[in-house]
Amino acid sequence: MLMNEKIKAREVELTGLDGEDLGIMSRDEALALAKANKADLVCTSLFSSPPPCKLVSRGMAKQEAVKEKRGQKQADGPVKVKEFRLTVHIEDYDYDTKLSQMQRLLESGKAVQPIIRIQGKEGDAARKLLERLIQDLAGKGTKETGIQISGKQATVKLLPV
Repeated sequence: MLMNEKIKAREVELTGLDGEDLGIMSRDEALALAKANKADLVCTSLFSSPPPCKLVSRGMAKQEAVKEKRGQKQADGPVKVKEFRLTVHIEDYDYDTKLSQMQRLLESGKAVQPIIRIQGKEGDAARKLLERLIQDLAGKGTKETGIQISGKQATVKLLPV
């Protein structure tokens, strides 16, 4: 985003502080008008001639750019995944605690991945526990992967709805 003296075009198509069309004028006139109104001259597009510019109250342009950049980072970044480690022999109150934590994370837009440690022949019990978790979290998240049992753990990845 180009602002004030960084705009190199000789002429600009200017829009005022309240959105009114001020027409085409030289860059120097637009800068003088911006200084008189205690505003910044911001170029909105470089792909047309003369480039469209607008007057924005001083400091607001930088704040908008920071907000836009932050929004882009959130949109571009991968979904964060929080892992929860459980055992097959989990007590009911521990299960409820983990379930409420997973619900909160799914509601806030983060993915969760419960991982159940398996010892010996606990594979079927681990699968049943994961199915119960998926059923309890049905309104908040959907499973991205199926239940995967490998070696000493069983896992499933749940994405927010």
